Amino acid sequence: MTTITSGRVRSFLDEGGRTGKVGYLGADGRPLVVPVWFAVDGDRIVFNTAADSAKGTAIARDPRLTMCVDEQSGRTFVQVQGTAETTAEHGEVLRVATAVAARYVAEGKVERVAGKIAGPGQLAVSLRPTRVVTSGDLSEQDS
Repeated sequence: MTTITSGRVRSFLDEGGRTGKVGYLGADGRPLVVPVWFAVDGDRIVFNTAADSAKGTAIARDPRLTMCVDEQSGRTFVQVQGTAETTAEHGEVLRVATAVAARYVAEGKVERVAGKIAGPGQLAVSLRPTRVVTSGDLSEQDS
């Protein structure tokens, strides 16, 4: 079974500044997709969102999410299906924000950007995978 910790999958998720596209169900049941900055934290995908945002309220209502991370051509991707857990505890929100910011901004700006991400009303979201789907070279067995 493919996991996000499998060698090639983990390398793909960690590579460059790819964004994740998170799919969730809107209040009317319609599927919605938004881009997010994310980080891999052990066997989970983590990101931040505002508790009162459409995404935050949707996760509170139904924690089932799908995240897709792809290369620019779209031929190679990792799709992570799972269940989200959230916390508003500031220490955890800041820890996740720091891990996320470290992927996308210059080293000297991480602390400042993480502080903004972890402002009042923010959540840390941890996506626990229940299924991982891959394509391209990532579909092959790890050596």
